[in-house]
Amino acid sequence: MNDYILHILKDIMAIDSPSGYTKEVISYCQKEAEQLGFKTAITNKGNLEIFVEGNDDYTIGFCGHVDTLGLMVRSIKDDGTLAFTNIGGPIIPTLDGEYCRIITRDGRSYTGTILSNSPAVHVYKDARTLERTCDTMHIRIDEIVKNKADVEKLGIGNGDFIAIDPKTTITGSGFIKSRFLDDKVSVAILFGLLKTIATENIKPQHNLQLIISTYEEVGHGSSYISNQISELIAVDMGCIGLDLSCSEYDVSICAKDGSGPYDYEMTTRLINLAKENNLQYAVDIYPFYSSDVSAALRGGQNIKGALIGPGVCASHGMERTHLQGVENTLKLILAYIK
Repeated sequence: MNDYILHILKDIMAIDSPSGYTKEVISYCQKEAEQLGFKTAITNKGNLEIFVEGNDDYTIGFCGHVDTLGLMVRSIKDDGTLAFTNIGGPIIPTLDGEYCRIITRDGRSYTGTILSNSPAVHVYKDARTLERTCDTMHIRIDEIVKNKADVEKLGIGNGDFIAIDPKTTITGSGFIKSRFLDDKVSVAILFGLLKTIATENIKPQHNLQLIISTYEEVGHGSSYISNQISELIAVDMGCIGLDLSCSEYDVSICAKDGSGPYDYEMTTRLINLAKENNLQYAVDIYPFYSSDVSAALRGGQNIKGALIGPGVCASHGMERTHLQGVENTLKLILAYIK
């Protein structure tokens, strides 16, 4: 199953999908789910729903988001570089020197590099010390452009999306390094769940509805869900650092995040299942975090909610997790649906 999960992960990592530009990756996910034999639907806002029939009329939802952090063209500068604004909350200083793609409204794509406005130590006295923010950085386009008019001739304009190269790498020791493991690794895990159900002919106790959301990074991914769902579990990255107990090898069970505590009974059940199945797990509180379950509850959905996911180091920067964390997360989900 690891090979399948990594196959899906590599494929969706290769499809640019900053929040608001997710149609292509959702199309990939829909085709994959249907090839596994599951019915699907796409909501008006672009979320993908995948349906798994259970033994009764009770419905449990699992959500993961396929949208990522990104940038957008704010303006074209006189020297032919681009000013940008952020989509979601990337750690802006980590973007200095990263490769990117500028996607025009007519479907063209150009490569570029994200740079500080003082990018050369041989030229700028503050090259090492200049604060890295959206206002002190720019995009250098890999085309012969010398002024604003040259850029406009390429079809690049204000409001065009800028996708950041994820640099996905899987090591022989089982580490998965990439931007946007939050939350594409969880989406791959949910496809591992679907693959397991399909190949092992598992019929869950309850109906399942998987939601692949498209606006989580900007706060409203699953704010609207089907009223058939009674329980919703967000499968999203587990936090690592400070006084948190989670590692990259664990499935993290979140008791509370910045939006408040998660459902007591669901969280307790998840903890007990992790214990009973001898999983590597951690229970933590995420101080600066909000999930698709948070969005659903804020949207007025009458649900119980919980949050789990593989431990991910350096979130919203250059992230890393381990196959053990992936495996433990999938095993916990399987235990829950059985």
